[in-house]
Amino acid sequence: MLAYKNRFHGYNSLRYVYKNGQIVRSKYMTLKYSHNPRRKTPRVSVVVSKKVLKSAVGRNRIRRRIYEQIRHVLPQCPPQRDIVCIVTSAEVKTIESERLKQVVLGVFKEANLYTEV
Repeated sequence: MLAYKNRFHGYNSLRYVYKNGQIVRSKYMTLKYSHNPRRKTPRVSVVVSKKVLKSAVGRNRIRRRIYEQIRHVLPQCPPQRDIVCIVTSAEVKTIESERLKQVVLGVFKEANLYTEV
């Protein structure tokens, strides 16, 4: 689980990113991100729709798996960013952890949200 300071609180804070954010797409997910000068740390949210997977247990499993991968990427992420990861494929539930790590890292690098140390 992400730290409290790195999570979104309320739907209205997501609405701005949905409307004005830049988009990066991959086979498994879409990443929307925007600059937020009022924040000191990046905020992240993972969204899994019922259209992707009907089962709430499955959606929560996908969400937990992606949050875990993002938790390792977040320290190299620039501050003052709002990031929404929208899952578009139910395959995320069953792919191996190493492959999921590569996908998440690839999307973050493509969006210039990851700087290697």
